[in-house]
Amino acid sequence: MTCILVVDDSPTELHVISTMLARHGYTVVTASSGEEGMSRAREIKPDLVLMDVVMPGLNGFQATRQLSQDPLTADIPIVMVTTKDQETDKVWAMRQGARDYIVKPVREKELIRSLKEILS
Repeated sequence: MTCILVVDDSPTELHVISTMLARHGYTVVTASSGEEGMSRAREIKPDLVLMDVVMPGLNGFQATRQLSQDPLTADIPIVMVTTKDQETDKVWAMRQGARDYIVKPVREKELIRSLKEILS
C-alpha cells in the first residue's frame, strides 16, 4: 500500500487531506511541523511527502531542501501544498526539490492526479 506523509501545522488541513487520501486507498502518516516531518520521513521512508510551507520553526521550503539533499530521503518525491499562490513561491519550491505545487484549498481531483502522476 502506498504511504503518504502529510506535513502541516493545521489539524484541520491534516484531517481534510488525510481523509481525501484514505478515500483513495493511501496509507497516511502525519506530522505537525517541519522538524517532525523530517524525522518521520527518515524513520518510515514514505512513498511521497505532502509539505505545507508556512509552519513555525522549520518551514516547508527548508524541510524540503533538507530532505532533498539527505541521501536517506533524497529519492522521496515532495509535493508542496500551501496557501502561498505566487509564481515566485512555486519556482522557489521547485528549486528546493519539490516535484509539484498545489495551492490550498486542496481539490481532491487535482491532488490525486498529481500523486498518481508522480508515483507512476
